[in-house]
This record gives sequence, structure tokens and C-alpha cells, in this order.
Amino acid sequence: MATKKDTYPASLDIDYPKKLNRLSSFFRIIWALPIVAIMAIISAEGTKSYTDELGRKVVESGPGIAAALFIATALMILFRQRYPKWWFDFNLELNKFSTRVGSYLCLLTDKYPSTEDEQSVHLKLEYPNVKKDLNRWLPLIKWFLVIPHIFVLIIPVIFAILATIIAWFAILFTGKYPKGLFDFVVGVGRWGWRVTAYAFLLTTDKYPPFSLE
Repeated sequence: MATKKDTYPASLDIDYPKKLNRLSSFFRIIWALPIVAIMAIISAEGTKSYTDELGRKVVESGPGIAAALFIATALMILFRQRYPKWWFDFNLELNKFSTRVGSYLCLLTDKYPSTEDEQSVHLKLEYPNVKKDLNRWLPLIKWFLVIPHIFVLIIPVIFAILATIIAWFAILFTGKYPKGLFDFVVGVGRWGWRVTAYAFLLTTDKYPPFSLE
């Protein structure tokens, strides 16, 4: 568990809403479709098609932008011990946007996701001093090191989905997201964000804690 004296270099906090719009919550999936489509376009995999020697059409998919940035960043850290600041900034802004979209879908906020403004979703990530803070070889195995997190997170994620469904009914009747459920869902997102920062954004070598706090 992180403390004030030992904070993790990736954090997620979402302002608790005192009141939520019942109509917006009821139609949330429908109203979110445009911004979800934009998010999908940004994150889409590149595809190409060609005809093979037998005349068959073959379609191949390339890595999505997140996967491509992961590979490029891993290679830069491994061979150059550098993490270009503009790559870091782009990665962070992309994740901020996707987190706002996810928070809106999970009913954690009524604010329609902005492509620029922070709104009520506060996603933080410290820019690393690569030569001082990062081991150049760890990007090769970080995906393997977080396997325990991935397996353990399966259960909290399932409960977070159930909590969102329960909260949907609660909002329709009371206009409020139960605080305990809200904190739990945000905590699961926070845990996942720390794992992402460590294993896929490669911004820290500090192993993520098994904690919702």
C-alpha cells in the first residue's frame, strides 16, 4: 500500500459526484457511442489486404497505436536509454482520454468525456529519468513479471462490473452512486493503471502494489 512517504509514480483519482443525472445514466451506453467510436478510431489496428498466389484475398492486422508505442519505447530504453518526452506526453494524454471515456461508461461521472480537459478524472504519471530510474533490460520481462497481477485482477474486475450494474440501478432510483461501490470501482481502475504504467508504458521500475488504495 502506497503512503505519503512512499507514493507510486502513477495515480488515479476521480471526484465523487454528489448527484448524477438519472436520464443520462439510463441511456449511458447509447449516449457514449460517439466518443467510444472516436476512441476506437484512435486505438484501431492498422490493416492491409493483398491477394496471394492462389487468388485469395488475405487481410493482415498490424499492432494498434498503444502496442506500437510500447515496442518503440522498449527499444529506445534498451538500446539508447532514452524515453522521448513527446512519446511520454502522447502516451499519457491518450490514457487520460481513454480513462475519461471508461469513467463515463462506468457511470463514475456525468461529464461527457473531453478530448483535452481533465474534468473530474485525475490521471497522473511521473516522467522518468531513464538512466537513473530505469533498468534498460527490464522492458524485456516486465510483461512476464505482472502475470500475477493480471490473474489476481480478474476477480476485482468482475466485481467492478457487478458493482457498476448495481450502481446503475441505485442511480436510477436515488440519483447517487453508492460511495462504497464508487471507491471500489475507482480502486480497481487505479490498480490497473499502476500495472499499465509499469509493464506497458514502461515509465517506472517500481513494482506495482497489490492494492486498490
